[in-house]
Amino acid sequence: MDYFTRALIEAVLAGGLAGLVGVIVVVRDRAFFTMSLTHATFPGAVAAVLLGIPPVLGAAAASLGLVGIASGIGRMRAQGASVASGIMLTTGFALGMLLQSVSTTSVNVESFLTGSILATSNGQLVFTATVLAASALALLLFGRRVVFESFDAAGYRAAGQKPIVIEMVVLLMISSTVVTLMPVVGSILAVALIVAPAAAAKQLTRSTTGMFFVAPIIGIAAGVIGLLASRALEVSAGGAITLTAALLYLLALLPWRRFRSMVKTS
Repeated sequence: MDYFTRALIEAVLAGGLAGLVGVIVVVRDRAFFTMSLTHATFPGAVAAVLLGIPPVLGAAAASLGLVGIASGIGRMRAQGASVASGIMLTTGFALGMLLQSVSTTSVNVESFLTGSILATSNGQLVFTATVLAASALALLLFGRRVVFESFDAAGYRAAGQKPIVIEMVVLLMISSTVVTLMPVVGSILAVALIVAPAAAAKQLTRSTTGMFFVAPIIGIAAGVIGLLASRALEVSAGGAITLTAALLYLLALLPWRRFRSMVKTS
C-alpha cells in the first residue's frame, strides 16, 4: 500500500473508534476530562522520543499515570473531578514543553500536537484496529452497565453493582482512544474528533443505542472527508479532519426533524 492508502484506512479506523468511544464521553459528560487527557499524553510522547522508544508507548504510560493521579484528586471531597482534570491538563502540557525545551535531541512537537496521519505505518493500522476491536468488545460486555450507571448512579449502586469497575472500563477506553488518535490528529485536536461525532449523533437519534451506530459513521465520514479535503487543498490533514467533524456537528444542529415534518405535511 502507498502512504495515502494507509492514511485513508487509518482515517476509517480512527474515525470509527473516535465515534464509538465518543458516545461514552458524551453520555458520561467527560468532554473536559478527555481534553485534559489529550494534553496528558503529550509529555509521555516527548519523553519516549528522548529515550528512543515509540511515542505511543510513552503516551500510554503518561496517560495511565496521570489518570491515576487525577482519580485520586477527584476522590477528595474538597477538590472534585473538574479540579483534577484542570490540573492534569495544564501540568501535562507544561511538562511536555519543558522536556522539549531542555532536550538536546530535536523533537518534532508539531507532529504530537496536530498529528501526521500521512505518515501512518502498517504497525499503526494494526494498533488502531486492535484498539477498535477491544473497545467494541468492551461495549458488548459492559455497554448496558455503563449506560445504566451513567444515567442512574444511585440505582446502579442499589442493584448491588460496583461503580469502580465501570469507571475503570470507561477510563481505559478513553485513554486508549486518546493515545491511538495522537498520531492521527495530535494531542490537541483529538478531543474534537472524539466528542463532535457523538454530539452530532445525539442530535440525530433519540436513543443511546442509536448513538452507538450513528456516531462511528459520522466519525468515519469526518476522517475520510477531512483527509481528502486536505489533499485537494494542500492543508494540514489533522486540522482538516477535526474541522470536518465540527462542521458535521453544526449540520446536525439544523432542525432536520422539523424539516421532515414540513415535507410530510406539504
